[in-house]
Amino acid sequence: METSDSSLKKSSSTDSDSCCRGGGGSSSGNSSSSCSPTHSAAPWFGMDIGGTLVKLVYFEPTDCDYTESEKETVKKITHYLRKSLSYGNTGKRDIHLELKCTINNRNGILHFIRFPTSEMSAFLSLARSKGIANMVTTVCATGGGAYKFEKKFLEEINLQLHKFDELDSLIHGLLFVESQNPHECFYLGEPVLGDHCNRIPFDFSNPYPFLIVNIGSGVSILAVYSSDRFKRISGTSLGGGTFVGLCCLLTGCETFEEAIALAKTGDSTKVDKLVRDIYGGDYTKYGLSGDTIACSFGHMISKEKREKATKADLARATLVTLTNNIGSIARMCALNEGIKHVVFTGNFLRVNQISMQLLAYAMEFWSNGTVKALFLEHEGYFGAVGCLLELITQRL
Repeated sequence: METSDSSLKKSSSTDSDSCCRGGGGSSSGNSSSSCSPTHSAAPWFGMDIGGTLVKLVYFEPTDCDYTESEKETVKKITHYLRKSLSYGNTGKRDIHLELKCTINNRNGILHFIRFPTSEMSAFLSLARSKGIANMVTTVCATGGGAYKFEKKFLEEINLQLHKFDELDSLIHGLLFVESQNPHECFYLGEPVLGDHCNRIPFDFSNPYPFLIVNIGSGVSILAVYSSDRFKRISGTSLGGGTFVGLCCLLTGCETFEEAIALAKTGDSTKVDKLVRDIYGGDYTKYGLSGDTIACSFGHMISKEKREKATKADLARATLVTLTNNIGSIARMCALNEGIKHVVFTGNFLRVNQISMQLLAYAMEFWSNGTVKALFLEHEGYFGAVGCLLELITQRL
């Protein structure tokens, strides 16, 4: 049985048993007013090529003189990236996430760009037409697409992908961004208050141990014990890609944004069977509210209820079902590992306040307040940042 979103409004792959040790690592230091010859040459890109979305980060140095070889290249790339918030039909720059930071004694700005993985051919054509591929020799990449598209990058734009493990990159990128952004980590205060719940900063300076629940196309769950000691403990194939795929089938929508927009206006109780639909009220013996979901999509057995359910109701129920499943697995992993802080990341949470509230409420309620759900401002970009850090470290 799971918590329905109506109760929020009414109530105040293969698992690995061995620990992975991250290689490479990030490096941040004190700012410097001039560039040493030992610094790696700009431009600096990192890519996380996921099953659904590609995340691209670009570091623009701002505090030092460029070498002659860097100057024109950086000027062209920066001009192109900054002149627009969109690229082609589907590329988007998340300007609200721009981050001033220091990497290897160079101060600068991190830019964050995303586009659907299905548009990879269009991205390569754009990179070729704008001459960007001629300005870069190597791009660090992670995610399954770093392997899937490696040959395509080399053949179409003569660009070598330097591949890194996605979970290593995720951890290193997350810890680096959090160290540079004092407001990166937060939790939701009173998630039962719906759209009015507050984002409260969380001090992540001493976080260990913690869980990362990385929600992409599927879900990976990692237990993190230090900056270089962590392990993948679980996961599920039912993730963000599942949500979008089911919504496309059930509602005819085409994108994640459309699916979320539909879900915002829907009522999942028209689709899900609740405890009160079975008991006529609460199941008091086990402390289950009548608003608790007893059977996801249970009302769809009835032809009459199927005919009354709208596309928005179906989208909402799909989102609630997937989120509750992820939350349930995360809670059990936290219990098994004896961990009290659960960090939810991934682009599934982008523009998705509903899932954030459900996860925050579920962690708090079902653990009797012992487990806290934490969230991060830069959501799904940590793998790409981790790659960029590896690129810079490798070039030194």
